[in-house]
Amino acid sequence: MTAERVSTATKPDRLSLTLWLRTHALQIGITIVAIIIWVIFAIGSPQTFFNRNIYQAFMSTTPFFGIMALWLTLVVITGEIDLSFPSIMTISMWVFATVMMATGNLAIALVLMLLMGLSAGMLNGIIITKVGVPSLVVTIGTSFFWRGMVKVLTGGTGVSLLPTRDTLFYEVFVGRLFGLIPMQMVWMVLFAILCWVLLNRHRLGAHIYLTGDNAESARLMGVDVDRTKIIVFGLAGFSAAFAGLVASLEVTYYWPTLGEGYLLNTLSSVFLGGTSVFGGTGTIYGTFVASFIIGAINAGIVAIGMSGFWTELIYGLIIVLSVMTQTIVGRRIK
Repeated sequence: MTAERVSTATKPDRLSLTLWLRTHALQIGITIVAIIIWVIFAIGSPQTFFNRNIYQAFMSTTPFFGIMALWLTLVVITGEIDLSFPSIMTISMWVFATVMMATGNLAIALVLMLLMGLSAGMLNGIIITKVGVPSLVVTIGTSFFWRGMVKVLTGGTGVSLLPTRDTLFYEVFVGRLFGLIPMQMVWMVLFAILCWVLLNRHRLGAHIYLTGDNAESARLMGVDVDRTKIIVFGLAGFSAAFAGLVASLEVTYYWPTLGEGYLLNTLSSVFLGGTSVFGGTGTIYGTFVASFIIGAINAGIVAIGMSGFWTELIYGLIIVLSVMTQTIVGRRIK
């Protein structure tokens, strides 16, 4: 084979590789970031990061905000934002605890809890699309509303979930698969697969991307933008209710303050994962990996001897740097 033929044969391969790298740039980038952070923490505290217990802890606690981050990614891709999910967690879980105490039926409590989360999320979407109020304002308002309602209804008093402890219900949601893998981790993986399929292999995913890229153009192409946004806000509310369930079952207690510590973790996971705050860009894989990066930061900071007070500083820095990077890259592309 001549040199010319070799060059002709390899050129398509190079073009294919270049196209693949461009298409998967976000996924490659977040994977490299994850590896670098792990190496830093492993060198700083090898006794911690070479012990399997730390990874079991990550699998146990990261899904509490990671599940919400996956579905919140869809909201942000549409060009919107949701800050009410921590409050939807607690109002939905209040419904579960109340129904469980009143009826003793866990199945009914589960269904009503999920319906509460779905309805609260869809309410956000309806106000945003039909009334025309910006999502930032709407979700701040509904966040205060649901949190205040819980405080009024509970008087600040929690509910024990010990009746669920020795049941199949408990094992399905927060048990240990093969005695090692927390079921909440299994659920997070399943939700990640479902989100990926919806976003990349379903018409709804195409509508989500089109809506976030240019809502007016999407309407001209026949996309029901309002319906798309209502659906993704509803799914975000549904995921918040589910996350509230697994977080509460893990400690077998419902606290009215449920969700208050998850806002920064969840938003950091979405933006660090490469989802653009301006909409139209984002990946489920990126959010999934970023969730574990965020989950590891707190443990890593303490393990290498730094004060835990650095955690929120780093979370905030991650959000600011992520948005700045997306803005700079977006301008260069244009």
